[in-house]
Order: sequence, then structure tokens, then C-alpha cells
Amino acid sequence: MEFLQDLLEFEFLQKAFITSVMVGIICGVIGSFIVLRGMALMGDAISHAVLPGVAISYMLGINFFYGAVFTGVLTALGIGVISQNSRIKNDSSIGIVFSAFFALGIILITKARSATDLTQILFGNVLSVQPTDMWLTLIIGGLVILVVVIFFKELLISSFDETMAAAYGLNTRLIHYSIMFLLTLVTVASLQTVGVILVVSMLITPASTAYLLTNRLSLMVVLAAFFGAFSAVIGLYFSFRYNMPSGPVIALATTSLFLLAFIFSPKQGMLWKLFRPRNKKKNEILV
Repeated sequence: MEFLQDLLEFEFLQKAFITSVMVGIICGVIGSFIVLRGMALMGDAISHAVLPGVAISYMLGINFFYGAVFTGVLTALGIGVISQNSRIKNDSSIGIVFSAFFALGIILITKARSATDLTQILFGNVLSVQPTDMWLTLIIGGLVILVVVIFFKELLISSFDETMAAAYGLNTRLIHYSIMFLLTLVTVASLQTVGVILVVSMLITPASTAYLLTNRLSLMVVLAAFFGAFSAVIGLYFSFRYNMPSGPVIALATTSLFLLAFIFSPKQGMLWKLFRPRNKKKNEILV
């Protein structure tokens, strides 16, 4: 109750609330496709690889959005070039590119700003969100949701069977890089809330939680968005009330929800598996 009163009274808390909820929603939405396509490592790579772009933006005195998006897209392209033009497999190319970008980013951030700024970028601080950050998050969120709604069928088909998608005449490579671009935008929007290191928890864990609770993709996306937003609100509450960093608290909230689903899910939970026949096959996810 006291938290609600503070939310109505303090403007900075209102901005933090709006921003964190939107971040949770868009991370859950785009994270659903990342999980289904087996691209969790790619999400981790892009979230780390935006760091040098953030550092360069600080040095040039411009909004970190531009530099972060540039390096995020450059990372996705670099991973694709290496894996498609050499014997190096995709997971190895991801490790090569993102570790190099992340290391470069830490060096640049350390030179450009103080250690305090570096910590905030790495782990996030939603309570210090600025109006420009809030509006940027809302715009990115609206764009991501709009694209997913309009191209839901294309994303669905290409996520489950790229061969079938290509047979239908879909440009699977364009779809892949479009998802990478949306992932980069979501990562940039999440920097202030959970930071570079922990954004992968918002991308993967709510979507994985939803995956345990439904076999329909449309419902999975909705549930993932809800779990992401709910975790963000829980994290905001505890970080404000007990003066804890927002990013780690939000990450732990997403993990707690996942553990509940992992144990008590009606069809996929550990308790269910103890009582169902051993030879029963897992349900395949449906539209």
C-alpha cells in the first residue's frame, strides 16, 4: 500500500514503473521467438555487444541509442558472415564476436566515464530513468509489438520450419536479420532497466516460463509479456523499498516465476512428470 502511495507521489518512480513494465512486455514478446528458434546465445551476444556503441555515444555526446543499435546490428552481421563463410559453427562465431565487442566496450567505457557509470550500464538502474529513456522505451515497444502483430504468421512459420517457410516463398534470411534488429532495439531499451549483463534474463526466462505453461504460440507470447512485466514490477518494488539494484532483483524475479512453472506446471512441471506415464510423449507447440 505504501508503495502505491509513493508511486502516485513521486514522478521518478512513475517513470521507472512505466519503463520497467514496457521493457518486461517487449522482452517477453521478442524473447518468445528467440527461445523457439534456439537463439538464446544470440540474445546474450547482442546484449553484450552493444556496450562499445554505448561507450562511443558517450564520447561523442549523443544518445546511446544510436551507437548501441549500430554495434548490435554490426554484431549480428559479423556473426552471420563468419558462420556462413567459414568452417566455424554458429555458436563459435557468436562467442568470438560478442566477447571481442564486450571487451572493447569495457575498455571504452572505462576510458570515457567513471566506474559508477560502468556499473549502471552493466547492471541497470531503473530508478534513475530519464524522460527521454522512458519515451524511447515506449516508442521501441510500440514498434516491436506492431511488427510482431503484422508479421506474426511469417514469424511463426519461419520459427518452426525454415524449409517450409522458404517453400512458401518467404525470405528466411531477411526474417532472421529482422528479428536480430528487433532484438537489438529491445536490448537497447532494456539497458537502463536491467543493464547489459542481465538483459538476457528478461529475454529468455519469461518466454521459457510461458513455454512450460502452453502449447500455443499466440498464448505463449501473451504469457511471456505478462511474466516479463510482472517480474519488472516486483523488481522495481524491492529495489525501491530495500535500496537494491534493479537489474539483479528483476532477474531473480524472472527466475522465481520460472521455478514455480518448472515445478508446478500442469503439463510440463516436475510434479506432473512424477504422476504421468513414462511413455507419454511431450506435446508439440501449436499455433
